Amino acid sequence: MSTVSVTPAPLEQPSTAAFHKISWGAVFAGAVIALTAHFLLNLLGIGIGAAVLDPMTNDNPDASTFSIGSAIWFILTGIIASFAGGYIASRLSGRPSTSTGALHGLTSWAVTTLFLLYLLGTSVGALVGGVYSGLSGLVAGAGQTAATVATAAAPSIATATDPMASIEQQVRETSGSDPESLRNAAVAAVRGVMTGDPAQADNARTQAAEALARAQNIPVEQARSQVQLYEAQYRQAVESAKQTAVQAADTATSVISIAAIIAFISLAVGAAAAWIGGAVGTKHGIELDDIA
Repeated sequence: MSTVSVTPAPLEQPSTAAFHKISWGAVFAGAVIALTAHFLLNLLGIGIGAAVLDPMTNDNPDASTFSIGSAIWFILTGIIASFAGGYIASRLSGRPSTSTGALHGLTSWAVTTLFLLYLLGTSVGALVGGVYSGLSGLVAGAGQTAATVATAAAPSIATATDPMASIEQQVRETSGSDPESLRNAAVAAVRGVMTGDPAQADNARTQAAEALARAQNIPVEQARSQVQLYEAQYRQAVESAKQTAVQAADTATSVISIAAIIAFISLAVGAAAAWIGGAVGTKHGIELDDIA
């Protein structure tokens, strides 16, 4: 008598993919928690910073102390908010896998970061005001300092103080009560020596000396000596402007570099905190609703 082996039908089990699929509702819930934590913690930081200042005395922390303190506070805020958001995202997802929960936390951190960048670039960010302004600057005053210094750091002398300004003032003051037309002619002639075609410099010097002599009623030779003095002053002013621009550019580069490094560290640590929060928040008990 022959026997027939019957293979039992496999029991219906939930798909493995269902345990690992993303729950966007949980991700956005974690992002909302992280944003709220950012807001509250920055409010607390502003309150503490304002309480430290005493306008009635001069015994207040200097700007560098506030910058360092703000940077540390911003990084700590990012860690706490990212961990909380990651934990909530993982917990609400109901996924039993630790790696999946950690990925939910990391995704929640990414959504939070993108939303903050969007918020700070819109009019909504302006309405929020000082609370999120520290986030965009990363270090208190660093962004503003970088922007101010960067404006002054343009390589062109055109953005610096006009080197001719003081020379023009001297020409007008030494021209006495002569007619305005003579003073204007003398100023224009002297400016032509400084900013005109170098190939025509000798001719320009002669014209400037003659214009100065007429405006100030002095000998041409004396006026020629004044033109030479103005040229020396102009060259010194231009060189000083160049040095100032180079120093300002170097300062701006340093400030921006430091702010960028702090931003990277803060975001990287925040991502790690969100990953850990997601791993900690993993719910290992399996329920049918968790895989729906």
